[in-house]
Amino acid sequence: MIQHRESFSANIVRFCRFLRQKSFAVGVEEEAITLQALQFIDYIKPSIFRMALKATLCRSKTQAEEFDALFNDYWHQLSKAIDAKIKDFKKQKPASQQVPFKSLKTWLHGNRNDETEETATYSINEKLSKKDFSSIPDDEVDELMLLIRALAKRLAAKKNRRYEFSHKIKMPDLRRTLRKNLRRGGELLELAYRKPKRNRGKLVLLCDVSKSMELYTAFLIQFMYAFQQVYGRMETFTFGTSLKKITTLLKENNFREALQLLGAENNDWAGGTRIGESLDSFVNVYSKKMLDSKTIVIILSDGWDKGNLELLKKSMRFIQIRSKKIIWLNPLAGYNSFTPDVVGMQTAMPFIDVFAPVHNVESLRRLGKWL
Repeated sequence: MIQHRESFSANIVRFCRFLRQKSFAVGVEEEAITLQALQFIDYIKPSIFRMALKATLCRSKTQAEEFDALFNDYWHQLSKAIDAKIKDFKKQKPASQQVPFKSLKTWLHGNRNDETEETATYSINEKLSKKDFSSIPDDEVDELMLLIRALAKRLAAKKNRRYEFSHKIKMPDLRRTLRKNLRRGGELLELAYRKPKRNRGKLVLLCDVSKSMELYTAFLIQFMYAFQQVYGRMETFTFGTSLKKITTLLKENNFREALQLLGAENNDWAGGTRIGESLDSFVNVYSKKMLDSKTIVIILSDGWDKGNLELLKKSMRFIQIRSKKIIWLNPLAGYNSFTPDVVGMQTAMPFIDVFAPVHNVESLRRLGKWL
């Protein structure tokens, strides 16, 4: 009944078809909504994944009651099919080669992995979110990109979602309404309303695309791209030996096209680094329009600078004074033995409000608390 696939999304589509055989009204539209919903949840845990599918695929109380048993039945059968496939694969291939279905099998069994060898993982597996970007194998890149995109959209939406009290009748504010009517024994005689708060906070992201950042650049730009699709008050730049504004390029193209254009148009890609000169260009050309007391500046760089350190110091001091805070994210800071001992990093340190690693998905997730 079940033909297993390596692709997680393909198995979701097949699960929808399985439900259709069980008289669920699941069409192409429901399949698309289910796949889109995965972008907005933390579906590392199977329980959350199950609830998301239940919310998008059930249309009645009866279906909701039947769903859990069908869900368990489908994925249990898939697990047995994967077990058989792994045995066949091991017979045909040397033991040193990776088994392509092991990560999905691990997830099906609650993320338990009793074997010692490293296995390929998918975004549903918590291990992928903790892997260093520089060690991601080719067959996991697409799944990791999906996870980064989903995370960026959630963070951006969370920053956008703010409300304030309103005297005009717009959206009911249930919490304030209940509080106002407590003294009346709980009868709702007075109603309170709210409206979306005008969020004036702005973000400026500057991403190092030099040779020393090459293993991290594509993942970080994916994060910038996805965040900018949801959060409008954001300006994005890349820099190596010079500064390049890429805000419009990221807004008007899909990610793969944007990445290709960036590589073609940016002569600094995988080249040298002059952070001081690049930040000096930002200060001279863009700071008057982009920096104020509500602006958060995020710099993604390892701090390896071959340029003018005095310019770096001067520019960092100016940006710190004019902005709300500076967040410096360094991929090398994810190593336990890391110390910021390169001269570029030491020069910038006194002006940084938040210094943190940016080497995997978990580190990107922690960015939310500083925004």
